[in-house]
Amino acid sequence: MPGGENGYISKQTQGEKTVILHRLAGAFQLVFVAVVGATLLYAMANTEITVNDRMQSGYVYSVSEPVARNFHADFRPELTPGEMLELGIFGGKYMTDCQDEFPADWFSNAKLSPSGANPDLNLFGVTASQPLSEWRKKGWIWEDDPRGWFQWYCRYYIGRRCVDDDRQVKRWKAMTRHIAQIRKNCECYEFDCRPKQRQALLHWAYDPRNI
Repeated sequence: MPGGENGYISKQTQGEKTVILHRLAGAFQLVFVAVVGATLLYAMANTEITVNDRMQSGYVYSVSEPVARNFHADFRPELTPGEMLELGIFGGKYMTDCQDEFPADWFSNAKLSPSGANPDLNLFGVTASQPLSEWRKKGWIWEDDPRGWFQWYCRYYIGRRCVDDDRQVKRWKAMTRHIAQIRKNCECYEFDCRPKQRQALLHWAYDPRNI
């Protein structure tokens, strides 16, 4: 799963010359210390992020955990948000107006379509999600995350923890029923079999390339 061991620092030591770079990524700080042939990353927790985009204005949340660390014991996503965006999700429309909130490298190779959802950008080339209006009608949306589960995951990944975490982890676990159905009806790695279910799994941080 994304993350690795608990703690703030991932470290390898090699070489003699050290270069210190300070970078402000959105509203949270990452301090990179680069050693020749190695990298040292400090993820600064206990900061606040203020969101101002098309769907939220003045929303503030706290980052209380290091990036990609200390996940719920039952939550084991197979892909990072950046990997999902690069593979192609939600027709490229999902994250076109809120990039300042998240690490810039998530978007360096992301398949985005600001003008509107384009299913050709999805990994499996199909539409596999219902309209946001339908999500609201079914009561799936928590008001602090008006874009749904993927927005929750992005914020969880960078360190936010909130009262909706347990519900969202349970929803993520419930998606395994699609894995079972693909395995029952498709040959292993038969990617043109049940492409909508495979694309839907990708939207929930499961890697359908392994099924």
